[in-house]
Amino acid sequence: MSDSAEFYTIGRLSRRTGLPVHTIRFWSDSGVVPPTGRSDGGFRLYDAAAVARFDLVRTLRELGIGLEDIREILDRQVTVAEVARTHALALDAEIRTLRLRRAVLRTIARRDSTTEETLMMHKLAQLSAAERQRVVDDFVGEVFAGVDLGADDEAAIVAGWMRELPEDLPDDPAPGQVDAWVELAELVADQDFRRRLRRIVLSGSSDPWIDAGLDLRRLVLERAGRALAGGVTPESAEGGRVLGRIIGPRLSPAERAELRDRLRMLADAQVERYWELLGVLNGREPSPSVIPAFDWVITALGAHR
Repeated sequence: MSDSAEFYTIGRLSRRTGLPVHTIRFWSDSGVVPPTGRSDGGFRLYDAAAVARFDLVRTLRELGIGLEDIREILDRQVTVAEVARTHALALDAEIRTLRLRRAVLRTIARRDSTTEETLMMHKLAQLSAAERQRVVDDFVGEVFAGVDLGADDEAAIVAGWMRELPEDLPDDPAPGQVDAWVELAELVADQDFRRRLRRIVLSGSSDPWIDAGLDLRRLVLERAGRALAGGVTPESAEGGRVLGRIIGPRLSPAERAELRDRLRMLADAQVERYWELLGVLNGREPSPSVIPAFDWVITALGAHR
């Protein structure tokens, strides 16, 4: 050992760096920062370069980088930037997981969930984007089974809309978005809902707001919605006049009865809820419900034959 160089024992190095003695021994024994030499009594000694390496190792460890990666950095097999980039990506994934876990826990607490609901929510939240998409794709595939989407443009468009999920939940999902995914997963698993929606599809109109060439959604919202807001009852004479402005005067009693039965099938609150949940997940502003206004029209059709 050169007499001109300054060397540190483990105890002195601990005081110099603030590192515990056992940490210095462990990093030294691991080969990350080997001793520069030994004293005549066999004690490990470290020079100024070793002190600097200990400072660097501590910094990298505080950033969450493992000893094996640190050894490769110090041996110049990889650069600090390369390792930092890899660890930043890993941390991004971990942060997303923690935020999603937090959102699920908030949802569980707010809903006062049972043990079974908690297990189900946790399982659903852990699904990857591809797995969530597959759940919805399988649902839409069953609903539209046997429908030639290549020949039916309207059905193909609606089926595409029904499959529309974001690539992933946001990094910091709001509790409402976790709620929406959980509710959507429950809804598409409901066999009665599947059967009702398939009946709508097979009836010839996969879009419940377009029927017989009439833009019912717009007309109902504008006219029946206005009647509802104004307190006009569907059974009244004024209600009959409003109904005429929605469906026109030319429908026969039989056609009115048929339209009423069809609207009963199409104006399904769960179908509307499906679209609302997709909107929440895709960050869209909710549209007003058409169900109260459609119920008004259905009642009016029964009253004015």
